[in-house]
Amino acid sequence: MARSCSSMMSPTSSSSVPPALLAVHHHLVAATLLLLLLLAGGCHGAPLKAHFYRRSCPVAEAVVRDIVLARVAADPAALPAKLLRLFFHDCFVRGCDASVLIDSTPGSSAAEKDAAPNASLGGFDVIDTAKAVLEAVCPGTVSCADIVALAARDAVSFQFGRDLWDVQLGRRDGVVSRASEALANIPSPSDNFTALEARFAAKGLDVKDLVILSGAHTIGVAHCNTFAARLSGGSGPSSAAADPALNAAYAAQLRARCGPDPAAAASNNATVVPMDPESPARFDAHYYVNLKLGRGLFASDAALLADRRAAGMIHRLTRQAHFLQEFRNAVRKMGRVGVLTGERGEIRRDCRTVNSR
Repeated sequence: MARSCSSMMSPTSSSSVPPALLAVHHHLVAATLLLLLLLAGGCHGAPLKAHFYRRSCPVAEAVVRDIVLARVAADPAALPAKLLRLFFHDCFVRGCDASVLIDSTPGSSAAEKDAAPNASLGGFDVIDTAKAVLEAVCPGTVSCADIVALAARDAVSFQFGRDLWDVQLGRRDGVVSRASEALANIPSPSDNFTALEARFAAKGLDVKDLVILSGAHTIGVAHCNTFAARLSGGSGPSSAAADPALNAAYAAQLRARCGPDPAAAASNNATVVPMDPESPARFDAHYYVNLKLGRGLFASDAALLADRRAAGMIHRLTRQAHFLQEFRNAVRKMGRVGVLTGERGEIRRDCRTVNSR
């Protein structure tokens, strides 16, 4: 027969117990009840943890790593940025739940991946390959959300020959994906600092996280239409930029790449330029050197200099060791945003579609 909550109380009459002992007894009872409440709440979810699949799928992390490293070796300049961006865009919409991987279906609203901010995302095929292998060896066990998190870490770490950060696992996959939510939540390259701070705060991320995670712009490329508004101050390669925060010589380089006609540049979604003109394939601290020189590509990059708190962090982040340490902390924090654990969500069999009910 189950014991009732009252059966945990001492049968001793309070009148026969010294006041000091009675007070200790009441504190112990209160602490016990609080612990039971916390444990009961834990039934609805569980924290992420290292080596989550140690028993259920011991090869999970090795499978993802081997597939990602092989693919990055074939495309070291582009793929790390793609997989890191995929992780970032996933976490900023409904949390890190792999909702960005879901395909749109006829008769329903467009999914996240079809929203304008996600039009240039890549790396989906790498996630698909890892998922297919894991479903063959550990069916219904490893979530797409965890694969995305691992793939981002492994791809960026490739150039270093070691893991730049540890990935805590145990995420489950979301079952909802809406393009409208991607539009509302993903930071825009044209955002000012106020908008950026608000978007990050909505995810539980602070100004420090904003500054450090922006350092991911040290790798990858951008399409001309995402920054063309900063170049529209003139019609020739030697004219001044419309945005006074943009280095004039750098603006001239960008016009030479994207074209001198502002209207044409604004619609040019085919031509790309490196986000870090000095070391576009290296995950390094040069992004912050660029910022100090007025060579941040996006308006959202330059916006970091417009806030005293953010600007005050930039000098120290020009040091490689400091940047890598801080990035490790910030990306781990981002990886916990809005995660589904325990019984929430599902483990998709195919990352592109929710399981049939």
